[in-house]
Amino acid sequence: MGNSEESGAGMIEQKDGVFPAVCPLDCPDTCGLLLHKKDGKIVKVTGNPEHPVTQGAICNKVRNMTERIYHNERILYPLKRTGPKGSGEFTRISWEEAVDEITGRYRELIAEYGPESILPYSFYGNMGILSVDGMDRRFFNALGASQLDQGICNAAGNAGWKYTMGFKGGTSPEDTEFADLIIVWGGNLMSTNMHQVVYAEKARKRGAKVIVIDVHKNRTAQWADWFIPIYPGTDTALALGVMHILFRDGHTDEAFMKRYTVGYEELREHAKSYTPAHVSAITGVSAEDIEKLASMYGEASTSYIAIGNGLQHHDNGGMNVRSISCLPALTGQWLKKGGGAVKTNGGYNAMDSSYLERPDLRPNQQARSISMNRIGEALEMVEEPVKSIFVYCSNPLVVAPDTERVQAGFAREDLFTVVHDLFMTDTAKYADIVLPAASTFETTDLYGSYWHHYIQLQEPVIERVGESKGNVELFAMLGRAMGLDDKAFSESPEEMIAGALDYPANPYLNGVTLEALKEKRFVKLDMSPQETYLERLSTPSGKIELYSAAMQEAGMPALPEYVPLQEGYDGVSRPGKDDLYPLMFISPPNHNFLNSTFANVEKHQRLEKEPQLQIHPEDASERGISDGDPVVIYNQRGQLELKAMVTDKMLPGTVISQGLWWDGKGRKQRANALTPDRLADMGGGATFFSTVAQVKRQ
Repeated sequence: MGNSEESGAGMIEQKDGVFPAVCPLDCPDTCGLLLHKKDGKIVKVTGNPEHPVTQGAICNKVRNMTERIYHNERILYPLKRTGPKGSGEFTRISWEEAVDEITGRYRELIAEYGPESILPYSFYGNMGILSVDGMDRRFFNALGASQLDQGICNAAGNAGWKYTMGFKGGTSPEDTEFADLIIVWGGNLMSTNMHQVVYAEKARKRGAKVIVIDVHKNRTAQWADWFIPIYPGTDTALALGVMHILFRDGHTDEAFMKRYTVGYEELREHAKSYTPAHVSAITGVSAEDIEKLASMYGEASTSYIAIGNGLQHHDNGGMNVRSISCLPALTGQWLKKGGGAVKTNGGYNAMDSSYLERPDLRPNQQARSISMNRIGEALEMVEEPVKSIFVYCSNPLVVAPDTERVQAGFAREDLFTVVHDLFMTDTAKYADIVLPAASTFETTDLYGSYWHHYIQLQEPVIERVGESKGNVELFAMLGRAMGLDDKAFSESPEEMIAGALDYPANPYLNGVTLEALKEKRFVKLDMSPQETYLERLSTPSGKIELYSAAMQEAGMPALPEYVPLQEGYDGVSRPGKDDLYPLMFISPPNHNFLNSTFANVEKHQRLEKEPQLQIHPEDASERGISDGDPVVIYNQRGQLELKAMVTDKMLPGTVISQGLWWDGKGRKQRANALTPDRLADMGGGATFFSTVAQVKRQ
């Protein structure tokens, strides 16, 4: 055995040529790439036309990946803090010194405070399975560290889908071109799932219509045939309004509901109270448009719903997804090619997580779990305090909610902080030790998609930049240095990949092997079990649960039910001018960043120009704000300094700032300074978009 990641040494040694690769970004498309090398360096990134789904088309983000890999601010060697936390003052040290410092401090903390005083903090800045669900998990499990509840992105929506459908899988992407109605609900596919747009365009050529339901007329909404603006967090009410009309007008498939669902009679009765007039008052969507939407959905032969990410980031986010996921069952869409819905298709490629993560190595099986959404609160704990945090594949001082509170926690002098990253991020500036991270094109890793059905292999194409190390090598090295289980920390990436794929419990992995991946680079899952999808749902009843006894047992409504936001407004409870924070603030993605990734790359900054606050003309007029004015948006948690963009791309009362910008040039521009760290109704999800604020001219 060995821990070398040089299985792709042949590609590294070839100084010129074109080599296969995988996009590592946290995006459903997981594109196949081609890397063009000259004199040992990547000079161009293009799409791989042989990939069956992405077919050579790639987004602007990964097309400019070379500017990130060879950025002049990339961290090249380990650093140790010399100045105050946050100052960015560091001195170069060796890897041996860095490892000695980390392991020495960890031994001291474990002896004095116990292993749970150490907390890993990570997410999917790199979607490589070995990097973020493999050797890192082994290390912190064997250490006995506190566990991280990674609910910052899709947790609420996944929980809502699970209550209805069980298994985390839905419609196959390639089939969606056969739909004659496509509804994009709460997602900006143009910026976050571009190849679904390609399939939707194929459907359009066959005569399909595309509807977008969102709080913001984003790029996808502008492309659609019909945009329906809605008040934030009122999606459940709209879904129930559609259900009301489907039942009322006989657009339901009674035979399908009788065979494949439980609770349809209870739902039929429950939906009667969600009349178009009532739902219109809540959502801001006219009664006429609710009638039209329901009629189009009910009369469509084959309808597909792409459930986006944004609508789950509310106090009621799980229920939003739960409610929408009931709709395909009412009209029997799951039996039609291209019909149904998708929240995530990640269940199809589930691998052997026990083998990858080795929870059996953990000496304290009941170790506490800390929500990454509440990291600011966690760093304030006095009893059983967090004394060390290890950050990788994430930038919590930009992406975590209530960032002023988070920053105060990271500023603690008694918090031993290690950050492994490519750049001196806002978070890294608060570290005691900063370690240089290797990029995805310098390492071996395995990639699945949470949308399409292909597994892909990435092997290193270029030499390591500077003294950087990948996550597998880093955590294996730390594990051995701590004297932990030698076998677990000596496996090669290839051995880990083979073990992860050897998982008979998931029949979709049949035929997906390391050998096949080395030969073909991408291998399709065996989708034949999908044919009996409805016969073996993993809900308690084995059927689609329109009525969920499990939700009732958990203290939640058994049927879809609209619950107003804890912090926010709907059409019934709009604020007055004298309210302290009368506007709802939403911070969806922009086109050229991915969360905080690329926010420090000059080319991407130029494309986005600068952070702006989109404000409706009515709201701007009330505050004496003109287009281009410098404004401050603020609430009890923090403030942002932006330029106003006066636009009617959303309903009055909602303001929008796209993208997660790092703080820069003395301006406060981190959107999550305003957002709450409350948890959503399900799954421990984040509530980024359930935020109220006020705006004034600067």
